Amino acid sequence: MKFLAVALALALFSCLTARAELRAGAAAVDITPAVLPVLVNGGMFTRSVDIVNTRVHARAIVLADDQEQIAIVVVDSCMMGRTLLDEAKALAAPRTGIATQRMLISATHAHSAPSSMACLGTDADPRYVPFLRDKIVEVMVAAQKNLEPAKVGWAKANAASFTALRQWIRRPDRLAEDPFGNPTVRANMHAGSNWDDVTGEAGPEDPDLTLISLQARDGRPIAVLGNFSMHYFGDKDISADYFGLFAEGLKARLAPNTPGDRPPFVGILSHGCSGDIYRVDYKIPAKDRPNPTITEYTQGLLERATQALQGVHHRGDVDLAMAERRLPLNYRVPDKQRLEWAQRVLADMGDRAAKTTTEVYAREQLLLHAMQRTEVVVQALRLGDIAIATVPTETYAVTGLKIKAASPLTNCMVIELANGGDGYIPPPEQHRFGGYNTWPARSAGLEVMAEPKIAEAAIALLETVSGQPRRPWHLSAGPVTQALHQAKPHAYWRLNEFTGPLAADATGQGRHAAFEPDITYYLDGPESTAFCGTNEVNRAPHFVGGRLHASLPDLASRSTVLLWLWNGMPADGREVSGWFFSHGPDHGLGTHGEHLGIGGSSGNTGRLVYLHGNDPTRVVAGKSVVPRWEWHAIAVVRDGGNVRVYLDGRLEIETRIPASPSHRPDRWFFGGRSDNDSNWEGRLDEIAVFDRPLSKQEMDRWMATSSTPTLP
Repeated sequence: MKFLAVALALALFSCLTARAELRAGAAAVDITPAVLPVLVNGGMFTRSVDIVNTRVHARAIVLADDQEQIAIVVVDSCMMGRTLLDEAKALAAPRTGIATQRMLISATHAHSAPSSMACLGTDADPRYVPFLRDKIVEVMVAAQKNLEPAKVGWAKANAASFTALRQWIRRPDRLAEDPFGNPTVRANMHAGSNWDDVTGEAGPEDPDLTLISLQARDGRPIAVLGNFSMHYFGDKDISADYFGLFAEGLKARLAPNTPGDRPPFVGILSHGCSGDIYRVDYKIPAKDRPNPTITEYTQGLLERATQALQGVHHRGDVDLAMAERRLPLNYRVPDKQRLEWAQRVLADMGDRAAKTTTEVYAREQLLLHAMQRTEVVVQALRLGDIAIATVPTETYAVTGLKIKAASPLTNCMVIELANGGDGYIPPPEQHRFGGYNTWPARSAGLEVMAEPKIAEAAIALLETVSGQPRRPWHLSAGPVTQALHQAKPHAYWRLNEFTGPLAADATGQGRHAAFEPDITYYLDGPESTAFCGTNEVNRAPHFVGGRLHASLPDLASRSTVLLWLWNGMPADGREVSGWFFSHGPDHGLGTHGEHLGIGGSSGNTGRLVYLHGNDPTRVVAGKSVVPRWEWHAIAVVRDGGNVRVYLDGRLEIETRIPASPSHRPDRWFFGGRSDNDSNWEGRLDEIAVFDRPLSKQEMDRWMATSSTPTLP
């Protein structure tokens, strides 16, 4: 009996400690249309193509442990609608035994692939849609047949030089018209090609090239699933774009000679959050800007990938988990006036195809009015300590960064245009800036709050599959940040938020500030090595006419304001380039307010200007021009009636002002003037307010690291 008890105990212990054994299979199926010509979408107007430049494919990985089977399919397609993908899943389920909720199907977003979903001026090709549906089923079946014991590893490379922001903020005096005849376009794609028209990028990029490597137990490569945030390269005729070239390049580099009795290696590149991303970096002057061919671009990206994959640790004792949520969302449907306008435009068109952007968007209004609402699919899956989240939309890079920052598992990729093609979802604050990624259409028609709802659903699903809470997000403190804390500021706003309206006070004293609308978030800030830790990027908001305001009633006439600024306006772009600090009554100047900005075309061009009170003839100017698109440190030291303003540690302005009443106005504004005149167009960061005048020696500890040019 004693022996039996020990045996049972050992068996129970073995069951409790046993880890799942991973199996994996992969396959690729050619989905090039057999009948040409075929419709190709991704543009504003319809086009038909009858030449194949590169073959297009559906590529699949099936994963299994003792409890779960999961299928991941990546299709060379611009986008695929949920209805089509639900049909494919329903057909594949009885043939594979994989539940439809365990199938992830995404598009690469190649703008040169056959059209399987109607969008803007192009309809879905009616002959191609059923063909594609059957091929998606076929590739899942084929991948499942190739299941074998496997192990998995994770790799990540920094590929910042291969991706950049294409969405730029336009100057307030350079607005463009939308298709409805209104001057609403404050930001749009590729506006950065003309520096004189813009004030800066509208958001951050995501430089991470992430890779999930699957190997057989003997080390033979089975598949690599990559993920990268770059919209598309652009190719001629029917093509898989750089996604297909990357997949074939991985095979050539990692498994050129697969044994004949084994399934061939499958390389895959899925689409990361790329709604506002493109390969051209408009921060670089046009004459110096790289202009690679699609082959050169892909080979460079492959080099990063293969370097990252070297030395990856693979393990086979991993388990699987997956969860899905179907989220109901509304469309932004036209009001009565716009609907009547659209009906008039279409009546004039008759039966012909749309020839202008206005005609395209008139048609879209009628379609949105008919649809009213929809349902989108959000998923998360876990492969050991590796996570994947999905969104069914063209998602901005900041949203992907937000999801990855909150993921309980640090090894996390976000695949967009998965399980549907539900259009652009700008963060809510960016809807105010307009541009075609906000114009209501099937390509951008979801409700304004779609982005936070979808991001939150993805994060919650990551919590579900990991069994862990989301990670609290924060940047660590670099040496300058630590020194600022040690100086005990009255309030300190690091401005690293993903979104507003709250700007947290880093001192822990609860003196939070509030962002107004017309601000975008999480762009590159000054001197990352000074303000945060290794391998982190310091972050800053970009002010697009909105302000940051705080109530600091307990500050008297002895104070110091320290901040870092980056001016987006050309120095002579308007009468005052922009006011970035102000203290006075809201919507007015007041007799005892004070205001600091940069002069423009009316005088003191590009130099600091200080105004006390409400008499513009009493402006005092600095000595140095503050270069555009560079980070600089500013300090405003007030000691009774004496005011000193420093630029990067150099005294620029010294003036004496009339005595103030015992209680000055308690409203403090950053990124604009108290009366909203010529508000700031650019970035601010690391704003610290002290309840005492600091000495130059104290400030030199921080300001020596301030000047960090970001553009040539």
